[in-house]
Amino acid sequence: MIDRLADAGFPVKVCCRVLGVSSPGYYRYRNRTVSPTELRRQWLTELIREIHVASRGTYGSRRIHAELTGRMGIRVSERLVAALMRKAGIRGIPARVRIGRLRAIGETEQLMNRKFPARPNPGSARRLAG
Repeated sequence: MIDRLADAGFPVKVCCRVLGVSSPGYYRYRNRTVSPTELRRQWLTELIREIHVASRGTYGSRRIHAELTGRMGIRVSERLVAALMRKAGIRGIPARVRIGRLRAIGETEQLMNRKFPARPNPGSARRLAG
């Protein structure tokens, strides 16, 4: 956030004071090395982007996860793939809505015209009472 404000022309000291961050802390944060986890996530994001482009933009997180784990042998969770895709703005095409088959009119008539007993079975009433 401070980087964006500083790029817009605001002094870093003023931005730090307004946001409640110490100036030395900001410069320490800015000059730190990239962690191994962040490096791996950047690498995975690039792989995800390549797979997505190769699929002509159709694959979502489930299929990309399957590509990474199955074909490439990379250990990664589906949730991480989904989070990285969301952060990078990568989206697959939603699945088609599947419509169940309609029942025949004869079947529907049979279901609607069923006859139920007027009172429950006397044996079941005794079991419920005891």
